[in-house]
Amino acid sequence: MSIEAARRAGRTRLSPERERELYAAVVELLREVGYDALTMDAVAARTHSSKATLYRQWKSKPELVIAALKARKPSAVAEIDTGTLAGDLREVVRQMAGRGEEDTGLMRALLHAMDQHADLARVFHESLVEPEIAALQGILDRAVARGEIDPKVPARTFLPHLTVGALIARPLVENRHADRAYLRRYVDAVVLPALGVHP
Repeated sequence: MSIEAARRAGRTRLSPERERELYAAVVELLREVGYDALTMDAVAARTHSSKATLYRQWKSKPELVIAALKARKPSAVAEIDTGTLAGDLREVVRQMAGRGEEDTGLMRALLHAMDQHADLARVFHESLVEPEIAALQGILDRAVARGEIDPKVPARTFLPHLTVGALIARPLVENRHADRAYLRRYVDAVVLPALGVHP
């Protein structure tokens, strides 16, 4: 059973409005004080909740933080199916760009925190990374079935690294946010050719 399924099975369901309020407070606190200084006490105070309620809904701070970040995603890669590999990957990066510069900053801060907190790294990987990797694999599997790419093309293994790498590398190399136009050019110039597709 996944972390998310276990969490939902073991708690009383909050209203969607209340859950959104809690998640918004967590993200605000992450921006204000960072992961290390964020506490369940602070979330409880910000949202006028009891700490017991928070622990009943989310068993730990890492699970609450990752749930809040997951709820901010505008849509899921698993839902993308445009009919072509190029269309699918362009939609993937369109969604990535839509998450905005602020979310990218949050993710960079969390990457630092994950170096110090193995429990956060585990929940992050299980709840956010593994589903995205599976969805990208589904995109590639459909492309193979359509005859768009060779099933043995070496870059298939590195598609998650290629897509995430663009978000991280541009701020480091150019001191600029990886916006939608940049990511679209990146897909066409780097990702698709690496997979053997030349748009």
